[in-house]
Amino acid sequence: MTRRESVLLAARSFAALGLAAFFGSSVIRKKTTGKTVWQIDPKKCTQCGRCETACIMKPSAVKCVHSFSICGHCKLCFGYFQPNAKHLTEAAENQICPTGAIRRKFIESPYYEYTIDETLCIGCGLCAKSCTNFGNGSLYLQIRHDRCVNCNACKIEESCPGKAIRRIPVELAYLKKDKA
Repeated sequence: MTRRESVLLAARSFAALGLAAFFGSSVIRKKTTGKTVWQIDPKKCTQCGRCETACIMKPSAVKCVHSFSICGHCKLCFGYFQPNAKHLTEAAENQICPTGAIRRKFIESPYYEYTIDETLCIGCGLCAKSCTNFGNGSLYLQIRHDRCVNCNACKIEESCPGKAIRRIPVELAYLKKDKA
């Protein structure tokens, strides 16, 4: 093999490696549109309550989300009832949510299903905090894209003590909370 042939062979090898790397990385990477949205990482959220007050939207674009796969459908839901509730009834004084956004429906003894009425939810995080502290964490907060105006600098992100809010590709939203 001449020197010229070996240089050509090396050049072809580098070119082939370069093409393989380029096409391989484009196959591995998920194709995104480049658009991003603000999203809360439920694993970092401290339920501080700032989502309700810091958001420029009134009411906040942050809403409570219920992960049914984590929920135990308990009679005593820590995200629904006040810690000192005298009775486990739907009376307003027994509920944590200040707007009554969490609905409770009887399934069979002793199980209940809890759903969120997002039109009433103000994103205060009281239910999510109680559910995380005393329950299984099936209630958590998320920024709803149909309500968020996708500000360049999110006021909630600026005030978040847990650094739980970040931009993610629109194709990857919504971040979900898995079993702990």
